[in-house]
Amino acid sequence: MTTSNQLTPGMTLSLDGKIYRVESCVKVTVAKGVPFMKTKLKDLMSDEVVEKNFKLNQPVQDVSLTERKLEFLYLEGKDYLFLDIGNLEQVLVPTSIIGDKIHYLKEGTDLKAMFYGESIFSVELPQFLELMVVKTEESQLAAHVANATKLAILETGAKIEVPMFVESGDIIKVDTQTNEYIQRV
Repeated sequence: MTTSNQLTPGMTLSLDGKIYRVESCVKVTVAKGVPFMKTKLKDLMSDEVVEKNFKLNQPVQDVSLTERKLEFLYLEGKDYLFLDIGNLEQVLVPTSIIGDKIHYLKEGTDLKAMFYGESIFSVELPQFLELMVVKTEESQLAAHVANATKLAILETGAKIEVPMFVESGDIIKVDTQTNEYIQRV
């Protein structure tokens, strides 16, 4: 058991049946009051950030998450089926965990998943993926305008802005965290 004085950013806590990652923590001392720890916690299930104050030396339950590498296989019903590369077992991941990362999933995509016991709490895509453009939409801007872009639909269904020279069938490198075009491959 850890105390609130030992909290540091990056730690994982269990509070009220939910798993949180400590985003920030500061010891607050006030002139005529009791000092306390002010924290920002990120709920690993919903990605919601909440602020919570702890008394000094208040016990908190520190938990350790395990990281496992998963490979996307296919959509099964409303959930996503992955292969755990470490133990070759199939893992069913709910849509709520995948969230908007769904736009970059294609068969064979590897990602990192954080588990607490056998419960999965989050998935993280590689920062860069190479994907094929299946369709582009003509821009309203003329091609002679500097830095003009047009909308491209990728093989996974993601929609991103790309330069005017990118065409259907091109393979492009995409930053999955910012949803931005990086380069044509």
